[in-house]
Order: sequence, then C-alpha cells, then structure tokens
Amino acid sequence: MAATIMIDAGHGGSDSGAVHNGRLEKDDNLRLALAVGNILEQMGYNVEYTRTEDVYDSPSEKARIANRSGADYFVSLHRNSSPYPNTYSGVETLVYSDSGVRGELARSVNAELEKVGFNNLGVNERPNLTVLRRTQMPAILVEAGFINTDADNRTFDNNFDAMAQAIATGIKNVVGGVGTGGGGGKVYRVQTGLFRRYGNAQFMLEQLIEQGYEAEIVESGEFFAVQVGNYTSLEDAREAQTQLRNLGYDTLIVTVK
Repeated sequence: MAATIMIDAGHGGSDSGAVHNGRLEKDDNLRLALAVGNILEQMGYNVEYTRTEDVYDSPSEKARIANRSGADYFVSLHRNSSPYPNTYSGVETLVYSDSGVRGELARSVNAELEKVGFNNLGVNERPNLTVLRRTQMPAILVEAGFINTDADNRTFDNNFDAMAQAIATGIKNVVGGVGTGGGGGKVYRVQTGLFRRYGNAQFMLEQLIEQGYEAEIVESGEFFAVQVGNYTSLEDAREAQTQLRNLGYDTLIVTVK
C-alpha cells in the first residue's frame, strides 16, 4: 500500500502570510504545494492537501485534517521572511524536535534544495508550532527561501520546477519506494498501551508527542492501541523500545506489514 503524504500550503484566505512588494506568501505556498504534490503522485504516492484553493483554516484545523486523514507524513510549505529585506538567504526546515524520521526528512529536503541553489540554513526545532506539535505523524515545515530576499525569489521563480522536484526527491529519499517504509517490507511499531477508553489512549498519545515521538492511536477491536514509529528494521524498533522502557512505558513490538 502506497504511503500517504499530506501537503500543507501554509496560510491562505484572510491570512496572507509574509508580504513583500505585493508578493504574498500564501500564493507561493499554494503554487509550490500543488507542484510538489503532483510530482509525488507521479512517483506513486498517495497525496492529500490541507487546501487546494485560497482558503483559510487555522493551524489547529490543519493538524486535525491531517490526523483525520490517516496520512503517514505531513509536509507544510512556507516562505521565510526577515525584518529587513535582503538580510538573510536560504532554506531551513522546522521540526517539533530534531529526532527520528522527521529529522531525516528535514535534512534530506534541505540537502536537495541546496542543489537547486539555496543556502542550507539547517534544521531548527520549533515545538511551539501547532502544525508540528499536534500532528500525529512525522511532520516538517519547509521554509523555501526568504520572500523579502531578491536572490531567493529569483531561485524560487527561475528554478521552480527543479525546486518542487527537489522537495519531492527529499521526501522520497527517506520514505523510500512506494509504500510505508519503502519496498514492501515489514514495518515495526512499538506499542506503549492498549486501552478500552479512547480518552486514556489520547492522554498517552499526547505525552509521547510532547516527548518527541511520532505516535498514533490504532483501533484494535474494542480496544485503542497507542503505537510509536514506523521502523523498517527490527533493530531500530528495539532501540526505540529500550528508550521508551527507560521512560517508564510497558512496551511490545508489533508488525504492521
């Protein structure tokens, strides 16, 4: 089964995002989101969007859209801005915490965008951002150059197709071949709890997310299982299990596929 990637075009509608000389961030974000999504679909992935038109949803609603969709990954696309024009230049990718799959995704996307011509400003942790904090899957927020820096706008406009391809390639480098974990092999998760009440599962899920883990709730008959990660090697799953046990969780490794 092909992995599902949720693409979020940042801002929208009444929220224009950053503005520079009549250029609106929300428009650049949407154009880029649709282009990246189209390439990912051609690669064979399932793609969903938080928006495909100029409409506004709050960051909390965007996180809910992603969580309800059951997407495997969340990629939010933005343009950066600085207090004074032409002060900074480059691409950076934001994560809730620089760990696990999201950290790998962020570095991979940055590296591919560097090949297109952007300065690589690295990966930065931003745990206060709602779309990174409340999404239940690995999530990154790409700042595709500074909208008030002429050099970055030239790269965005003149190398647009290559830039969209770079982001899609950066995602594929980590997600792998079509399908969760790539290549159709087994995927392992670490189960940290099994509850009759959804509220109890939700409480544990929020704890895990606050601790920097990608986790989700999976219905299992009349029970709700809380599971961490999508590991393509048993060794990685066992390492995560050890970390979680050290944090006090009762764990077991389950096979998803």
